[in-house]
Amino acid sequence: MQTINQKSSFVTVLAWIFIALSGFGTLIGILQCVMIMTVFNTPEMSQAMQAPAPPGSPAFAVFMMKHMVAFFVAVLAVNMLTLASSIGLLLRHEWARRVFIGVLTLGIAWNIAGLALQVPMLSNMRAQFASMPGAPDMGAFFVAILVVSCVFALGFSVLFGWIIKRLVSQPIVAEFAR
Repeated sequence: MQTINQKSSFVTVLAWIFIALSGFGTLIGILQCVMIMTVFNTPEMSQAMQAPAPPGSPAFAVFMMKHMVAFFVAVLAVNMLTLASSIGLLLRHEWARRVFIGVLTLGIAWNIAGLALQVPMLSNMRAQFASMPGAPDMGAFFVAILVVSCVFALGFSVLFGWIIKRLVSQPIVAEFAR
């Protein structure tokens, strides 16, 4: 008796969704890199980037300003990797399933790290607003930003975890077996 290797709609839909998202992300990433390489490649911008950071600036913000080009290139590379693995997922390549799981794991780590980095960034911004004469208290606004950021980061982390769980389940793994 012949067994028919059926393709799950979960993997097909997941692949198409991420092909669209990562394809768009790749396009935006290319445009951002072109912008960074042209706009930020002027003598005035180079001089401004070499200036010391304002006192009390969070270390992460200083690091990001000094390595802005590398950051945008890395984001482009992750989008391109996601696009390639999404296409491979659609074609049921085992390497693509593994890479895609790795990308989702990186996404969970990025979300959690982003939350940890937002606290000092928002505290610094709040202090800067508070030091301006006659400025309104922006505390509630920054708390709202942090709450919404937490909801989104945790929501996407749970979603990515659920997708990973489905991708490592026996029926899905069997689809990718040669």
